[in-house]
Amino acid sequence: MRKLIFLLIFLLFAWETFQKEDVVSEPVLNVNGTLSPVSARALPALQLLSDGAVGYLRGPVSTRVIPAVYVLVVAVGIPANVAILCLLATKVRKVSSAILYCSLAVSDLLLLVSLLFKVHYHLHGNDWALGETACRLVTACFYGNLYCSALTLACISVKRYLAVVYPFMYKTMPKRVCAAWACLAVWVAFAAAVGPELHVRQSFWLPQLNRTSCHDVLPLYSRSHHFLLYYNLVLTAAGLLLPLVVTVVCFGRIICELSRSHFDWAMYIKASSLVLGMFVFCFLPAGVLHFLHYVRLFADRTESLYTYFNVAVCLCCLHACLDPFLFLLMSKSAGSRLYFMTFKGKTLSISV
Repeated sequence: MRKLIFLLIFLLFAWETFQKEDVVSEPVLNVNGTLSPVSARALPALQLLSDGAVGYLRGPVSTRVIPAVYVLVVAVGIPANVAILCLLATKVRKVSSAILYCSLAVSDLLLLVSLLFKVHYHLHGNDWALGETACRLVTACFYGNLYCSALTLACISVKRYLAVVYPFMYKTMPKRVCAAWACLAVWVAFAAAVGPELHVRQSFWLPQLNRTSCHDVLPLYSRSHHFLLYYNLVLTAAGLLLPLVVTVVCFGRIICELSRSHFDWAMYIKASSLVLGMFVFCFLPAGVLHFLHYVRLFADRTESLYTYFNVAVCLCCLHACLDPFLFLLMSKSAGSRLYFMTFKGKTLSISV
């Protein structure tokens, strides 16, 4: 894994050097719609940043707090997710569950790799030095895998919901096929999420701050980027808020169903409550503030939620290092089979 990370960093620096040799200076459209000459760095320049954006980009929240959280997440998350993949590869007992958890671990690893580059960016005062192509890839990988992880966790929640609430139907389902199709749908959604981020420019020179931003400041009211307002509203609703609602409903029903059972499922109930709490803590602030941020931008072009939105997205990344431990907890709590009484007095047992 370390060799792979160093190789990625080397390739990105090499690409940046190649880009600097081939840049062409030409005027570009600013946020305020006026033409400005390109700076000496041969990058499109953006003027008239809001006070909130300037305060965030210069302040300790973005240059100290957020990268510190990312470093902690990466240090814990990468080894933990690699260990989960190794565990799933060597000790697969339930293939349908393994498919979903492998997809989740891969998504988390891609997110964690993108955090390495975001740490470099934030610790250097939010000054991006790796080139436009790297900025697009890191941005797409970061946000795409946030949505991918949320959707995969929602799929796992639905699987457990069906196993507990509708055990007879679940017993007869082609679980491997359903899990494979669910993962395919999630990664198709991932491709749809990263497409626009790869299509438009993400890095801009900021004369007010004398640095180059990566995704933090975009000309959302220019012709090239305006569609991102609508796209991000839809994407946030479908990629964060919808999985949040699905997960809350599923685990809420699971907890209620097991609480009424004649068997002692205290451990499983506690584990389910912990998973639900983690999902709400990580994804609820990010989903709500992400959506409200773009609603405000769309409605009255204000950025009052800018800092809160970025802090919430930072906290959302905590799930990438928590998912492996929750997988182990859920696996342990589900180690014994779930039992349900049939109408004929026989016992039906299932594994989730």
